[in-house]
Amino acid sequence: MRARRAVTALLLLLTAAALPATAAGPARAAAAAPRPLAALFDNRAVSDDARPDAADFDGAGRSLSARDLAAAGWTPGGVLTLDGARLTLPRTAPGAPDNVVAHGQQVALRDRGQALTFLVAATGGAAGGTGTVRYRDGSHSGYELTAPDWRSGPLGTKAVALPHLNHATGGQSAGPARLYAVTVPLRAGREVRSVVLPTTSGAAALHVFAVAVRDTGRGRTGSWAASTAGYRAVGPWTDRTLRLVVHSGAGGPRARIRLANTFAAAPVEIAAASIAVRGTGAAARGAPVPLTFGGHTGVRIPAGAEAFSDPAGFTVPAGTDLLVSLHLPGTVTAAPVHQEAAQLSYLSAAGGGDRTADAGGAAFPETMTFWPFLTGVDVGGGPGSVVALGDSITDGVKSTAGADRRWPDVLARRLAAQHAVPRYGVLNQGISANRVVTDRYPGDGVSGDTGGVSAGHRLERDVLAQPSARTVLVFEGINDLRAGTPAGDVIAGLRELAGRAHARGLRVLMATVAPCAGYPDCTPDVEARRQAVNAFIRDNGGAFDATPDFDAVLRDPQRPERMLPAYDSGDHLHPGDAGLRALGEAVDLRALVPHDPSGTP
Repeated sequence: MRARRAVTALLLLLTAAALPATAAGPARAAAAAPRPLAALFDNRAVSDDARPDAADFDGAGRSLSARDLAAAGWTPGGVLTLDGARLTLPRTAPGAPDNVVAHGQQVALRDRGQALTFLVAATGGAAGGTGTVRYRDGSHSGYELTAPDWRSGPLGTKAVALPHLNHATGGQSAGPARLYAVTVPLRAGREVRSVVLPTTSGAAALHVFAVAVRDTGRGRTGSWAASTAGYRAVGPWTDRTLRLVVHSGAGGPRARIRLANTFAAAPVEIAAASIAVRGTGAAARGAPVPLTFGGHTGVRIPAGAEAFSDPAGFTVPAGTDLLVSLHLPGTVTAAPVHQEAAQLSYLSAAGGGDRTADAGGAAFPETMTFWPFLTGVDVGGGPGSVVALGDSITDGVKSTAGADRRWPDVLARRLAAQHAVPRYGVLNQGISANRVVTDRYPGDGVSGDTGGVSAGHRLERDVLAQPSARTVLVFEGINDLRAGTPAGDVIAGLRELAGRAHARGLRVLMATVAPCAGYPDCTPDVEARRQAVNAFIRDNGGAFDATPDFDAVLRDPQRPERMLPAYDSGDHLHPGDAGLRALGEAVDLRALVPHDPSGTP
């Protein structure tokens, strides 16, 4: 009997050892010593077009094209900045293991920051589960990670989309295939020791290609920002220099710019860049200060990625026009843009070469009214940033062009002029025509629609990844209602925005939706649904930290479904300068301050 028991135990042990980790038990995988992610790779996602049978990403013989990845600027071992996180792509040749199917493995990772970003995709449908972060002090925290499906996940949140699928039987078929950057919160101030990957259930598989701790820039304050609103045709521009005019909010030393190639299918080359205080027109007040990227004069930004310049010895004055110049040495036919700049910027003559060092403006004969590539200017130090997330009213549509009279500009000037609360930077992430729950721009391809992806789809990039974000003020929803979205869906979308921001330690202010009767599509039904959304915002059961009543500020007391004539730009939807000033002055500055002023959750 004892011998029989010993044989049975040995057979059970051998059987368990032969099973994959998902069957043998995730607890055992998690109990193993942490290993580098690359040491855990057990799946082949990328194949050479000439050897498509060398990889099988989804179990059906399909894989990603190495040629497509290279065309997007995603090369083996390359470092990509996605939503503020620096992720290193697998250093593997096509056909070699390049990702791990998550089933509770423990990944060695030593770093400190505010969030954890994974480069992921799922096969067989969306896949997710609960993982664990272990810290050096012995504590741990849980996280929820869901990877969208590589074929059917939303284009609005993808990191990159590739045009083809390779097949093990030979040949290609049309894509797109998608990879995603997904970010989860960490406990602030603690150093990560290891990460236990989720264990998923069902037939879908969660594939992890890279993971990194994200530092959103404690010790930096955002001075200016603009959201990428779409990917539109430009030029073509060949060997030209853009001279972009932006208006600083918070001032400070050690300026840094942020560039983005959001929504693109190909990399873009920036050969040189500079920053200066603006004089008159395209002319600088003094010699522009050259910027570097990792010590280099230029940078190549892969499709969908970002680039941050090195901090430069340049002090940004508060409330001042700046010139950010970018030399594009090649031919650019499309670019990620913020369409409604309400500001003239400048462009050098075709074939004019690098004019980033020019102090004068003679080399810039052409103008444009949008901002391509540039998404932020940051300064060293300071108390952090307040983010204004909104639509055309936040974007400043109908305000006086070139006068910086958007309501976030008013708020920035108020903060700079006082000492009762921290003098936060104000980052304007308004996009004209933007919606809370649906995408205007689909998230991929060249398009004339520059209404952006939904607030939910851009929250990570435009709010949570912003430098030292402390508070978000959301003022959105009228475009959803005008498009026929039910009030309940808008309410659910606003709740989700607040929940995600709270999970990252941000304070959330939710403004009521402004009136618009008199605009052609602002019907009585739109008004009824607006009232329902506003009733929820005002009595939200603790979903928000404060609720600026922008509806009460702008409405006509005699006809509350309409804007007060003194505040109306004339179209009955957008306030003019006076109305925007009233909004900026209505924000209670004390409401912007987190309970812990450091912003620590």
